[in-house]
Amino acid sequence: MGLLQRLEMRQGQSLVMTPQLLQAIKLLQLSHIELVAYVETELERNPLLERPETEAAQDGGSDIWSGDDAQQGIDGEGDGAPEENWLKADIDPSRDALERDMDTSFENVFQDEGPTAPRQADDTDVLPILPSFWSGAGSASDEDLPGFEATLSRDITLGEHLQSQLELAFRDPKSLLIGRHLVDAVDEAGYLAEPVDAIADRLGAPLVDVQSVLAVIHTFDPPGIGARSLTECLAIQLRERDRLDPAMAALLERLDLVARRDMAALRRVCGVDDEDLTEMLAEIRQLEPKPGRAFGSGPVGVLVPDVTVHPRPDGTWQIELNPDTLPRVLVNQTYYARVTRTARNETEKSFLTECLQNANWLTRSLEQRARTILKVAAEIVRQQEGFFRHGVAFLRPLNLKTVADEIGMHESTVSRVTSNKAIGTSRGTFEMKYFFTAAIAGAGGIEAHSSEAVRHRLKQLIDAENPREVLSDDALVQRLKEEGIDIARRTVAKYRESLRIPSSVERRRVKQAL
Repeated sequence: MGLLQRLEMRQGQSLVMTPQLLQAIKLLQLSHIELVAYVETELERNPLLERPETEAAQDGGSDIWSGDDAQQGIDGEGDGAPEENWLKADIDPSRDALERDMDTSFENVFQDEGPTAPRQADDTDVLPILPSFWSGAGSASDEDLPGFEATLSRDITLGEHLQSQLELAFRDPKSLLIGRHLVDAVDEAGYLAEPVDAIADRLGAPLVDVQSVLAVIHTFDPPGIGARSLTECLAIQLRERDRLDPAMAALLERLDLVARRDMAALRRVCGVDDEDLTEMLAEIRQLEPKPGRAFGSGPVGVLVPDVTVHPRPDGTWQIELNPDTLPRVLVNQTYYARVTRTARNETEKSFLTECLQNANWLTRSLEQRARTILKVAAEIVRQQEGFFRHGVAFLRPLNLKTVADEIGMHESTVSRVTSNKAIGTSRGTFEMKYFFTAAIAGAGGIEAHSSEAVRHRLKQLIDAENPREVLSDDALVQRLKEEGIDIARRTVAKYRESLRIPSSVERRRVKQAL
């Protein structure tokens, strides 16, 4: 077969995304913590970007709206409101869906301006993002104070607590080395997370020596530390209390029967009567199944809302961006003009022009991100108004396409907006994804129900059931159908398991034992 050279012309379609469009898409799906880190990196990299001074944020000026105007701009009310309503679907429908949602129609603006375009500007070009960016800005003295995290005291960790006991228990270097590796293998719950033989092989030490050191660690505080299973953890604690008799050992070997509350089987296994078995179970309940949780894990993460929703006296909703989750940046046009005049060659001029374009694109991308988040949040509130007024039972089925169609955006854009974002309400803080739930068909032509609302109703029915008449899954299906919810038995079982609710047989044993 011969090889030939020839020219061919082919026609095809492809989506070519500019670096600016990629940046806008990236910023849209970042959480507020990731966004702050990204902006900090850009501030270090770009000499034309800077943080706003506190005085500028407080004084306002021609480029910043006042706090009252900010609220009106978001609400679209009042005489002093800006002409643009942030809640309108103001995206140009003639553009491609992706570029339209990212608002890239301003791409040619910077190309036409030129690197030395004259500007009538103040010392800094303030980012005209949503006015709520500037509301609640702290005073200069507040910024000088250390952050809240810097004032937190640090609790001793489980590893440090065990290391201090290890140094008192052993003196020879070999045992100390084995002990350190064993302590490092203890997880946050207090269990040995690695097999003993694997640790012995890694250290090249005899297995009997590793087991000997582990036996000493089992005597450390807190009791039960370093156990390899729940049975061993409870046995260590009972041995310390001198309560590990043969009957109790037999009980620990059948913890599955304890979980099922099978008292008859437990009496046969342990060889005790009802009174002794009750006392043994009471002792088991006093033990700590996770001895390591009293020590320190890292600080608990708090879900910070990106948007807050509050009811107004007139019955409508006030929707605001959380200024604490929105980084503020400025583009210093005066500095750009000054250093451009002193640039010595084309390389320096090109670098400055690129920095200016990147800075302008970053500020506009942040602005578009804020607009889009607020627009999506407003539509979620409109679609799920029943939840905000009455609670979980009034959640409606909702998907991304419904929201995208209502606000004139692409479904993928809405998906990016709702990722890693949260809404703060009077009922708590919820991830945006929480409001998108599957539909459960309604019985007898009734409107479909949200799967989350059905879970909530299922839990209510189980919590209110009579201990003598525990509801089976079939009975729950019948109750829900009477309320207009057409649901299958296997779906009820799946929802019950997701709520960590045991079966009717196990619930009956538990409630009868109480």
